[in-house]
Amino acid sequence: MSLLDWFASRKREAPATRNLPDDSGSDGLWKKCTNCNEVSYTKDLLANASVCLKCGHHFRIDSRERIRLLVDEGSFQPLDEHLCPTDPLDFRDRKAYTDRLRDYQKATALKDGVVTGLATLHAMPMALGVMDFRFMGGSMGSVVGEKLTRLVEMATQRRYPIVIVCASGGARMQEGLFSLMQMAKVAGALHRHRQAELLYIPLLTDPTTGGVTASFAMLGDLNLAEPKAMIGFAGRRVIEQTLREKLPADFQTAEYLQEHGFVDCIVERPRQRAVLADLFRIHGVQDQGTIPSAHRPNAVVGN
Repeated sequence: MSLLDWFASRKREAPATRNLPDDSGSDGLWKKCTNCNEVSYTKDLLANASVCLKCGHHFRIDSRERIRLLVDEGSFQPLDEHLCPTDPLDFRDRKAYTDRLRDYQKATALKDGVVTGLATLHAMPMALGVMDFRFMGGSMGSVVGEKLTRLVEMATQRRYPIVIVCASGGARMQEGLFSLMQMAKVAGALHRHRQAELLYIPLLTDPTTGGVTASFAMLGDLNLAEPKAMIGFAGRRVIEQTLREKLPADFQTAEYLQEHGFVDCIVERPRQRAVLADLFRIHGVQDQGTIPSAHRPNAVVGN
C-alpha cells in the first residue's frame, strides 16, 4: 500500500447534516456559521451578501454570486469561455490530471478556475476577473493566466479599469513550470496597463496564497481585502519551522497585512460595490452606459 493510499484509507466520513451546507456555498435551507455556529436562513444570508448576520463572518462564495454582487444587473459579458486546460506534463498522482479536470468541470460547470469578462458598475465600464476556489482551490494554471492576461490587455486597449477578485491556493502543481510562467505573464500585462495610467484594483478574499499573492494579487494601485481573509505566500507552519519563531495569532490575516502596509483598505462585502464605484469616480472613470461588445453571443453570467 502506498503512503497516499494509506492516508486515504484513514480519512473518516464527516457526520451527515441535514440542510446545513458547509462554507463552500452549497445549497440548503439553512447555513451554519463556521465562526460563531449561528444557524441562519439561507435567503437571509444571501440578502446580506453571504455575511453572517450575527458575527460578520464572510462565507466563501462562488464566481457567479461574486459577479452578481459586484456588477450592474445583466451587464456581465464573459470572455474566452472556450479556453480549456490541457495536460502538458502528462501528470498523474493518485488520479490522472485529465480526470481531475473533468471531475471539477462537471462539479462546477466551469472550464477552469477563473471567470473573466466586461461589465458595468453604476454604468461605468470595467474589466472583471473572478477566481473560483471551487475549481482545484482556485489554483493558477495556464488557462487562468491566459484568461487574465487577455482580460488585462483588452482593458488596456479600451482604457477600462480592472478588478480581479483573488481566491487561490497558488500555482497549480500539475502544470509545473507552465503554471509558474503565468505569474510573469499577468504581471507584465499589468505593468503595461499601469504605464497607460489606468486603474487596477485587486480584491483579496479568503484564501489568497502562493504564487497569486506573489504576483498580480499585490500589484494593485489600491489593494482591497475582505475582513479576516487569509492572505500570504508560504504556509504558517513552514514559516515557523524556517524562522524557528512563533508567529502572531493574527498573522496572514487581512487586518495584519493592513497594519503592515500590504493592504490599503478592508471592505465588508455588502459595501464593496459602493466602494469600487467611488474609487472609479475618484480616478476619473466615466459613465459610458452599456458596454458595446463583439462578445454578445456568449451567455451572460449571473442574474
